[in-house]
Amino acid sequence: QVQLVESGGGLVQAGGSLRLSCAASGRTFSSYHMGWFRQAPRKEREFVARINKSGTYTVYVDSVKGRFTISRDNAKNTVYLQMNSLKPEDTAVYYCAADQVTRLGAAAGRKESYDAWGQGTQVTVSS
Repeated sequence: QVQLVESGGGLVQAGGSLRLSCAASGRTFSSYHMGWFRQAPRKEREFVARINKSGTYTVYVDSVKGRFTISRDNAKNTVYLQMNSLKPEDTAVYYCAADQVTRLGAAAGRKESYDAWGQGTQVTVSS
């Protein structure tokens, strides 16, 4: 099974940017679709974005469309989340996750669809 380690979180002012990275090791990274989720205090873990194995297809939750970009570099076994125009409501622990199964629609955004998870990285946006 793939092992995942996130990095790049931190404290940023509203309107600022951060780039999260998720490094994978273990089984072949390019055989996994990758997702980013986030969990704010006292809230459920929610889907943020997903990218397919080859990096040719992405999907986002409506609240981050136009501000966040998911990408991957299969040569470096890494998936990224570029976050621009950050808002205080983006404050959360961000997790990357891996899924071997090709999924469409709502299934792609369900946390139960993902096989492996990182430990998370904290993102705090101050107003």
